[in-house]
Amino acid sequence: MFENIKSLAGLIDSTLVRPDATLQDLAVACDDARTCGFAALIVSSGLVKKAQELLAGSPVKVGAVIGFPHGACTTTVKIVEAMEALKNGAQELDIMINVGLLRSGAADRVEIDVKNVITMTSQALHKVILETGCLTATEIAEGSRIALRAGAAFLKTSTGFGFRGATVDDVKTIRAAVGSACRIKASGGIRDLASAQALVEAGADRIGTSAGRAIVEEFRRTETGR
Repeated sequence: MFENIKSLAGLIDSTLVRPDATLQDLAVACDDARTCGFAALIVSSGLVKKAQELLAGSPVKVGAVIGFPHGACTTTVKIVEAMEALKNGAQELDIMINVGLLRSGAADRVEIDVKNVITMTSQALHKVILETGCLTATEIAEGSRIALRAGAAFLKTSTGFGFRGATVDDVKTIRAAVGSACRIKASGGIRDLASAQALVEAGADRIGTSAGRAIVEEFRRTETGR
């Protein structure tokens, strides 16, 4: 379904958000992102400045996770983290929704939380993380509509640190809730080409993975037959 390696790599957000990630890990991730031509490299907010330096001159965007991985911090904390990430060179922000408030039915509070972060960082591209593995289908749909109203450009399935990663059903549920009004980023547990293909076929517009290089190399082998 991917025309070539470039079209596949252009859908990938490579991620390095492990708490034990070293500066050497970052250097490798930046080199992979530049070499493969990924859409973006998503890192912890504290690594944004260094990632921006290492990717200087490359079309690869630098993104930061905000309120990660639980989303339970205050809105002010999320805003400060987001603004600091932008100051250090981030162009995309993956913002963790407050899952506990969503599951409590506090839709207004969830929307205000996300909307305030987005409003204060209007120059960035915003992806709102739902953590679908701990939500019912109804909650996924509600969270998707809340994030869309708040101004999200993308709805992202998972952090990769929750109960599970992205599934085809998650993507289909989000797409049914928002139609074509918002793009979808499937993330969490995507480690091979077949998984990436299935999620894109279900409606995902981007794939978040720490295995981006391996997926691209797997595609290259299918093209060459080796």
